[in-house]
Amino acid sequence: MTDILFGQSYYLRFDPKLWAAMQPYPPLGTLYAASFMRAQGYSVALFDAMLAASPEEWAQALDYHGPRYAVIYEDNFNYLSKMCLLNMREAAFTMIQMAQARGCQVIVCGSDATDHAEAYLNAGADYVLLGEGEETLAELLRQLSSDNWQLAIDQCAAIPGLAYHTPDGPHRNPRRPSLKDIDRLPFPAWDLVDVPRYRQIWQEKHGYYSMNMVTTRGCPYHCNWCAKPIWGQRYNSRSPQNVAAEMKWLQDTYQPDHIWFADDIMGLKPGWWLEFSAAVETQQIRLPFKCLSRADLIVRDPANVHALRHAGCDIVWLGAESGAQHILNAMEKGTTVAQIYEAAGQLRAAGVRVGFFLQFGYPGETRADIEKTLQMVRDCQPDDIGMSVSYPLPGTRFYEKVQMQLGDKQNWTDSADLSMMYQGPFTTAFYRQLHVTLHKEFRARRGWQELRQVAGKPARWRPYHIREAGAILYRLGTLPVARRKLSRLEKTGPSNLSALPHMSLAEAAQPSPQRD
Repeated sequence: MTDILFGQSYYLRFDPKLWAAMQPYPPLGTLYAASFMRAQGYSVALFDAMLAASPEEWAQALDYHGPRYAVIYEDNFNYLSKMCLLNMREAAFTMIQMAQARGCQVIVCGSDATDHAEAYLNAGADYVLLGEGEETLAELLRQLSSDNWQLAIDQCAAIPGLAYHTPDGPHRNPRRPSLKDIDRLPFPAWDLVDVPRYRQIWQEKHGYYSMNMVTTRGCPYHCNWCAKPIWGQRYNSRSPQNVAAEMKWLQDTYQPDHIWFADDIMGLKPGWWLEFSAAVETQQIRLPFKCLSRADLIVRDPANVHALRHAGCDIVWLGAESGAQHILNAMEKGTTVAQIYEAAGQLRAAGVRVGFFLQFGYPGETRADIEKTLQMVRDCQPDDIGMSVSYPLPGTRFYEKVQMQLGDKQNWTDSADLSMMYQGPFTTAFYRQLHVTLHKEFRARRGWQELRQVAGKPARWRPYHIREAGAILYRLGTLPVARRKLSRLEKTGPSNLSALPHMSLAEAAQPSPQRD
């Protein structure tokens, strides 16, 4: 009998766009919680929903392990968990009910559960961990392990960061302070993961194997659309030496070909990149990686760009968001369009590829602003892009601004939804067509640039290049039609919050990073 069966409710199969892209990563936040609780002396097991077909596999795991505690602990480092997608919420409710039916104590932790603890308690959870969950879970289980099956109200009230049932309904305790010295956390419990299966998927789909890491918890910036239910404005960083030690361990133990650093912001502290680059060299680590940063941080110190490249950085994703300065100001982004151009140029000059996250539909955005963003993409020529529309989530100033406009639907179904859930500048259909149009143009331009490199070198041509040439012709041939359709949809005016059909899988399944 296992003490704790950890699981999470992000099923890649329930997110068509990401299923088509097939870049799966195990639930890192769940692995941290599992290793933390194992260090407290508990036996632990993992149900990894990422590659599971349905919650029925969770039921099988419950029957196999027979845990006392079923802990649905979402990966708080996965931006898709923070988006609180309806498909995943429904899966979590099903998993709660399955665990309850088997007599388990059910504990839930995650962004959606923190925002909507009452809904999860009403769905059958015994307890919800609010915010960062490791220490709260450890304290709760210490109390429950003293032969208590259900804690008295006064016992629950003494545990910070806990939501629970009372005779008067669900109750939330004050939040627990976040962990500051995160170097002391054990490395994630990778031994619980079916690494060979992940490796096979990555190799077959992409020709290499990527694993995920984090160097920080939280983000101190104030973008007013960014939900921060777990860490709020707090930002705590691991030391460069500790991160390099984990990279070395992963390299020696699992031999990945690539690392994705899933931090909201990596290397914010002055001097961090230089120390990390030196530690990577000392440890003789040879792992290319991708990470997320901000334009102002890149241009702040040119030495950081060279340190990034020296440490093995392959691509930096920038939260560019918009090519219109007044939209960036309204978002309280704290960056300028000029910094985006400069950062992209500096990274490219250093041999580091660039990705842009783009966000459309913020209140006040016009078609002219959208064209500025499209022109910024043409000018900066990023190596990849991800597009989303403004998405109001509880706890943000943006949500407070548009809350009175929200209808019954207040969450996307999956990451390709792109619904305008408030009175946006244009309709949902317009933004879905913008997604199609943007990617047609971008993929055609990128494909043409790649073909130009081998155009005069027939010996370097491969079947892929023939297929890509055909794809370029198709995209360019259909782009005028896509633009005309976009212009027609523009004339329909602002969003009226009406229900619209989902974009097709073919439209949604554009290659994208692990954040749009």
